[in-house]
Amino acid sequence: MLEPESDTLDRLDMGLLSALEADARAPFSRIAAVLGVSDQTIARRYRRLCAEAGLRVVAVRDAERLGQDQWMLRLRCAPDSATVIADALARRPDTAWIGLASGGTEIVCMTRPRRPGDHDELLLGKLPRTPSVVEIRAQQLLHRFYGGPTGWVRKFRALSEDQVAALRPAPPEAGGPARLEPEDAPLLGVLERDGRATYPELQRATGRSESSVKRRLAALLASGAVYIDVEYRSEVLGFPTAALLWITTAPSAMHSVGQALAGHDEVAFAAATAGPSHVVATALFRDTADLYRYLSGPLGRLEGVRHVEAMPFLRRVKQLTYAGSY
Repeated sequence: MLEPESDTLDRLDMGLLSALEADARAPFSRIAAVLGVSDQTIARRYRRLCAEAGLRVVAVRDAERLGQDQWMLRLRCAPDSATVIADALARRPDTAWIGLASGGTEIVCMTRPRRPGDHDELLLGKLPRTPSVVEIRAQQLLHRFYGGPTGWVRKFRALSEDQVAALRPAPPEAGGPARLEPEDAPLLGVLERDGRATYPELQRATGRSESSVKRRLAALLASGAVYIDVEYRSEVLGFPTAALLWITTAPSAMHSVGQALAGHDEVAFAAATAGPSHVVATALFRDTADLYRYLSGPLGRLEGVRHVEAMPFLRRVKQLTYAGSY
């Protein structure tokens, strides 16, 4: 079980982060009741986490549930241009999880399309015409083993199963198809900036009645087209070292390796890919010695793993949203 090492966060903070992963729109009163403290304490801790841990709650469109293609891009750049290109990519709404690696000469980026043609415009248009981009390698994501609506903080097990169950909203009677409509744009525009926006705020932004907004948001969440995610700086939890792992497996072992990775405490994201590597994973560590122990131990012992390329991030530029560099 993971244990946080932090001079900033305590057990209550971890409980709050875990509660937000369980239901990021849960009222502070419900979170407070589950954690056994007052509403004011939760509100005060939430504001402090936003200020000191980079906490943000935002809506995310789930490309996998929506049947949209996603790609992991590796861009090799001239050393003096990688930061500028990474920041430009970070400002795009169709990108996420951007980091600088390989001594600052390589950018790793996940594309997250919003409309047809997004990938063509980025992969066939803008990037090839960027003189400082020396090489582009793109691998399509085929299947998600871990990540997306399933967050990493749960691996700290700060809450009991009963507490998590008390926080999660009641399951809907029917989720319906995962589909976004053009009229959802104003609603999502607000939630992608603040996933805890109130219903009156959503009503004003959309021009719909409050009951209509509630029904539509509930339908989007139930279908899986959209989920509310939590963003924070992992170094505040004592895990400042992040690495992208490109894993080559025997074809028959791709699924078993991916499932095993999903159960590893260090892994925050894992997916099957089409390309030279068969599985890509993002993992978080206390330091480089911790990364070494993982590569030579739990990962290295997995049956079917043939090759691993580990890329520690020199700097993380963007997680879910872009709020400048840190």
